[in-house]
Amino acid sequence: MLEDKKITVYSDEKRRFDPPQSFVDKAYVKSHDERMKIWKESVENPDEFWLKAAKELCYWKKEPTKGFEWEDIENIRFSWFKDGVTNMAYNCLDKQVEAGRGDQIALIWQGEPLEESKTYTYSELLSEVNKAANVLKNLGVKKGDNITMYLPMIPELAIIMLACVRIGAVHSIVFGGFSAESVKDRILDCEGKVLVTADGYYRAGKTIPQKKGADIALVDTPMVEKVLVVKRVGIDVPWTEGRDVWYHEEYAKVDDKCEPEWIDAEDPLFILYTSGSTGKPKGVLHTTGGYMVYTTHTFKHIFDYHPGDVYWCTADIGWITGHSYIVYGPLSAGATTLMFEGTPASEVENMERFWLEVQRWKVNQFYTAPTAIRAIMRFGDEPVLKYDMSSLNLLGTVGEPINPEAWMWYHEIVGKEKCPIVDTYWQTETGGVILTPLPGANATIPGSTTFPYFGIDPIIVAEDGVPVGANEGGYLCMKKPWPGLMRTVYGDHKRWVDT
Repeated sequence: MLEDKKITVYSDEKRRFDPPQSFVDKAYVKSHDERMKIWKESVENPDEFWLKAAKELCYWKKEPTKGFEWEDIENIRFSWFKDGVTNMAYNCLDKQVEAGRGDQIALIWQGEPLEESKTYTYSELLSEVNKAANVLKNLGVKKGDNITMYLPMIPELAIIMLACVRIGAVHSIVFGGFSAESVKDRILDCEGKVLVTADGYYRAGKTIPQKKGADIALVDTPMVEKVLVVKRVGIDVPWTEGRDVWYHEEYAKVDDKCEPEWIDAEDPLFILYTSGSTGKPKGVLHTTGGYMVYTTHTFKHIFDYHPGDVYWCTADIGWITGHSYIVYGPLSAGATTLMFEGTPASEVENMERFWLEVQRWKVNQFYTAPTAIRAIMRFGDEPVLKYDMSSLNLLGTVGEPINPEAWMWYHEIVGKEKCPIVDTYWQTETGGVILTPLPGANATIPGSTTFPYFGIDPIIVAEDGVPVGANEGGYLCMKKPWPGLMRTVYGDHKRWVDT
């Protein structure tokens, strides 16, 4: 390989931070040796490892007996748990109620306005999802239909996405801040027959109209039969009779009983479009069984979640982080998950809103982006120190590398040097985290994701595909698929193969 094409190793970080013994004592994985023993088993015997996890963590109407199978290796078609039958919403809701968690808080929603919040127990959330599912069915939605969702961070976003998967519909969620053109591109690509949107939303104290943008997106989209509108801010909106319906009006017409559609493990769960840095946006398609098992497993072990904890991921559900680690992973694991409409600057000075909410809701695990940490750092330590954040026992980062300076501030000022930091690496395509510390098992290193997760078998190669040596830079590749890996680019499998 040519000298000028070498990839440089940029970090030579020597600092190591062991987890507190009190954390290790309760952790699911308690040492590096234990972690690596489990990892070795998971890559040498992946079928045995993941079939065991699938049966222990998830409910199956028909338990799978098959693990990984190549369907067509040349065209990169594979399956996990192919003969299993399940339903993601059932795992997130019914399973929890049946396990005695019906009265436990499932979802905390905190609005941007300081005084606005709601909580839903597992029983209440199940009731809400069933009603939303019946609303969709009354609009003609059936198993296999694609539904586009263009909503702000309000409870109905989580409720209606769960309603989609309850009846076997496939949701395509578009980040609420995207342009009308971006929404239109995604509707056209996935041929969504229903669009779910809102009248508007709050951002930085302002009321932002959303239905207006949705209507612009709907020009020349004949496949859209109905537009379901959630009333969030109470503003006047453009209206097309016969197409547009209010969610609250349809909600009032239905009951809260809706049996789940039982779904084959390899049936589609959702489509989520990447930003399209290499051309037009790619519709990443995730399937039901593998994604369900992988997000449940990673959530439980990476965040070391225990009953009674309150977990908060600050991402937007419009991104994969919100899909996997606000909604599906936490709820399938029986957690209490917090969903926040605002930003660190919402209705406060000095970007201290996160810390106010940690204090208010007594958050135990906190997961955010390095960009947010760096922005908040600029206001100094005092806006953090004024709040009681003694409930925190774990911190996480996601979305981009974190520089060691930001990592140390997060560790010392936010975590009070007692919270392990899980610096996680993953992508829309991977479904869940693939490189990360395990908080009770590993010394953490500023700026490092440390080791592969269970079932992940990485290799670093040069541009010519030859593995590189120790401490040499290269391209991160994986030797074999894992359950959470995407299956295809929606409607364009050749693009998946070429990529």
